[in-house]
Amino acid sequence: MKRSDDSEREKRRKRRRLLQELGEQRIPFLSPSDPGFQQLWDSSYSGLALRQAGALPEGLHERVRSALTTLRRRGCLLRDLVRVRDRDVFTAVSRALVGQPGCTYRYLDTRLFTIPWHCEEEEGQVQTEGQSEKNCCDPDLKSACKALWELNQFFCTDIQHHKNARGVKRKHSETENSGSQEASKEESRSEKPEKDRVQEEKGEKSEKEEQKEGEEDSDSGQGCSHSSPPQPSLTGPVHFNITLINYMDPAGMTHLKEEPYYGMGKMAVGWHHDENLVPLSPVAVYSYSCSGETKPEAVKAPVEKEGQTSNEGEKGGEEGGSREEEEGGDEGTSKEEEEKEKACWRVGLKVAWDIHTPGLALPLQSGDCYYMTDDLNRTHQHCVLAGDTARFSSTHRVAQCTTGTLEYIQKRCSEALEHLHTDPETGTKSLRSLLPFTLQHIEDIHNEVEFEWLRQYWFQGHRYARFCSWWSKPMERLETDWKEMERMTQLLLAVVEDESSVQENRREMAETLLNALTDRQQHRQTWRDRGVESWRPGHACPFIKAVTTH
Repeated sequence: MKRSDDSEREKRRKRRRLLQELGEQRIPFLSPSDPGFQQLWDSSYSGLALRQAGALPEGLHERVRSALTTLRRRGCLLRDLVRVRDRDVFTAVSRALVGQPGCTYRYLDTRLFTIPWHCEEEEGQVQTEGQSEKNCCDPDLKSACKALWELNQFFCTDIQHHKNARGVKRKHSETENSGSQEASKEESRSEKPEKDRVQEEKGEKSEKEEQKEGEEDSDSGQGCSHSSPPQPSLTGPVHFNITLINYMDPAGMTHLKEEPYYGMGKMAVGWHHDENLVPLSPVAVYSYSCSGETKPEAVKAPVEKEGQTSNEGEKGGEEGGSREEEEGGDEGTSKEEEEKEKACWRVGLKVAWDIHTPGLALPLQSGDCYYMTDDLNRTHQHCVLAGDTARFSSTHRVAQCTTGTLEYIQKRCSEALEHLHTDPETGTKSLRSLLPFTLQHIEDIHNEVEFEWLRQYWFQGHRYARFCSWWSKPMERLETDWKEMERMTQLLLAVVEDESSVQENRREMAETLLNALTDRQQHRQTWRDRGVESWRPGHACPFIKAVTTH
């Protein structure tokens, strides 16, 4: 579904308020070279976990890097045209979606269609009218996708171990604390002078007041630095069903925006939450830095938000400067370490809509992985800060696929078409039901097929057909079903316009049809405004050529 205008307005209001509060100041952020970095990580970013390159089997590193290079060499990584603040902009990074066959991933009003990862467990699971997953890609690309599936399997197992270890540690800590906290407190109080005890009581009171202020800030939309109340975690093992592959060479970009709130540096991907994921599901990211092939982009790429959600939208509208020098300390050493860290690709994190908690900037060496677990993706935002070299990332997610799979939309088509009757002798078509509720249901499916699938596919998804033919036949079938639904609309219109008809609910039928056609016309106008005016089933939209060249 399209993000609501109210949600967009609310995000803009929050952004303006935050920038007004901030003024010309910069919020502090910490890197590994800064004192207090680990303490900040533990207290405010505990859902983030780093797995250094050595944690992965060396053979897996080699296969994954070869796979990413293959995708790049074959031209499979393309920049998407996405919708940000009612404008179409190209992403700064080039992308491809790999995952379970028949899955899609929707972000920023753009639907991506998976190149299936070829694995024994899922091979042949989803078959459609002569469609063979085994033959949809050539052996080179098939091998690359299979390597990414192997990485996915490693992440599924490893992140489960990580979650289990954290759960045991948390449970042990809670048990230990509950048994000894009060005794230790009383013992400590009895040993301290009266003056120290008074100071401690004042400190505890101040701490409670700060917590209350944080909760008030949270209610006002500014967020807070305190941990959110515990929520039920996902039960059972983690199964990542897609990975979004990203690539960018900073040397080939004519413009990258500065991070506006902290002065962290150039952003490859702006502040965002990952969207359309199963609630509280983890995200696993593999980072691979390499020497890139400098190729200046013809279009200045605005920073866009990977996986932005309806309650996010903190994309900096103003460019920030460099981080202010801290007073005191060894300035020369600090500067040198900071420059080394900025040369690396980094992931930046912050508490959502919070200007009080320092941000975190974590450098990533080639082959490093990081996990975002618990409710980190919901309560925090993250960005990607560009380093000096080209970089691939493989971001593994549990996508919310209830309405985003081929199986789902095919079932929806069947629901609509079961109300179309064809006379076996004459071939004449008619509607089985004229109940307004049923007619509305049919027209809703009609719109969904056209605007969420066919237009999305011909707009950009079709670009991948030259590498992988998996979606070709299923989309042909969807087009055939769409034509039948167009015919059903025409049949309904004929009934409504027939003044000799004795249908008692003609007025209700007319209102249902009018609402559906008005909605459809508005959607078609939106697509025309995006430059997709003359799409017809079986013909690529005229904008594909322009998108493909970028």
